Amino acid sequence: MSTTNPLTIEDVFITTFKREVPAGAYPGGTSLPYGGRCDLGILTIRTTGGHEGHSFLGAFNRDVNEDAGLLLKNLKPLVVGEHALQIEKFWRKMWRRKRGVSIRAIGAVDVALWDLAGQITEQPIYRLLGGYRDSVPAYASSAYLPTAQDYAEEAVTFRDRGWKAYKIHPHTEPNEDIEICRVVRDAVGPEMVLMLDAAWSYNYETAVRVGRAIEDLNFYWYEDPLEGEDIYGYSKLRQKLEIPIISTEYAPGGFYGMQQWILQGATDMLRGDVAVVGGITPLMKIANLADAFRMNCEIHHGGNSLNNVANLHATLAIGNCEYFEVLLPDEVQKFGLLDDIVVDKNGLVHAPKEPGLGYAIDWDLVKQTQISELR
Repeated sequence: MSTTNPLTIEDVFITTFKREVPAGAYPGGTSLPYGGRCDLGILTIRTTGGHEGHSFLGAFNRDVNEDAGLLLKNLKPLVVGEHALQIEKFWRKMWRRKRGVSIRAIGAVDVALWDLAGQITEQPIYRLLGGYRDSVPAYASSAYLPTAQDYAEEAVTFRDRGWKAYKIHPHTEPNEDIEICRVVRDAVGPEMVLMLDAAWSYNYETAVRVGRAIEDLNFYWYEDPLEGEDIYGYSKLRQKLEIPIISTEYAPGGFYGMQQWILQGATDMLRGDVAVVGGITPLMKIANLADAFRMNCEIHHGGNSLNNVANLHATLAIGNCEYFEVLLPDEVQKFGLLDDIVVDKNGLVHAPKEPGLGYAIDWDLVKQTQISELR
């Protein structure tokens, strides 16, 4: 009789498949053009008992092959042969390898491990994490649009569909951005929640000017106006403005870099997502750190469909996140699932009911477009 524990991890592999991404770009300091061939990968973690956990590796602007090789070389040996439910242990060991592998690769392994834990326990991940609620309001997060009127028309469309909030990624030129914000506010009226994400594009002086303008327009938050490392600038800016400032989306050090933002009064809310901080495990740490200081942790989009699902589970598990971000356009952000996240007529996203991540991969699509299986 075999004495092998059925919850022992026996294999980690990546199935790569083709994807063509529609062309576009996000503006400003992000400088993220996208479009054309950009392949995805499905990371599978399998136990000796036949349980599997999955995540997607890659994004709308990041090919799976940028991360796959180093993941298999540097992270796979840390989990194979180990009990599948030691997620905290795995994450700490992986984080110590971050100089030899990307944070996104660490995040993909962590998400797959949480999916595996949900399959083993037959529970959705958000319940394993605490299960604070079963639904959350969504906000539409714009791409770059050519004119202020284009933003206004898009915001009105989402308002009329029942969404309660809209975030602007503007042109990152201060006078144009103020005008965009004014036109959108006039179009949607006083009730719709509006946010501005300036994508790290201003200096301190222009950040003050734009911030004061959107305060007068009753915007809900002011996101990333200054460079992501500028703690001193953010501390000064926060003293000048009344509108809540949100930063730390790409804070150096991830979870371990957040404390200085709080201690130096540089942000009103923390930020993160499973891709840029290294998984569900550190994202929950960030949310709990924020909660200890009575701060919100507003979760960023994930760059691919299963990362967005993982972010949804984290959002549903905590009490200090108000919204779920839906980054536009949909055809760039959503790919590879049979059914993706849907916002209902009341502007809400609802909890998955199935175990683990709870969204089914489109395995027929994967089979038709498969490139390789990497071990």
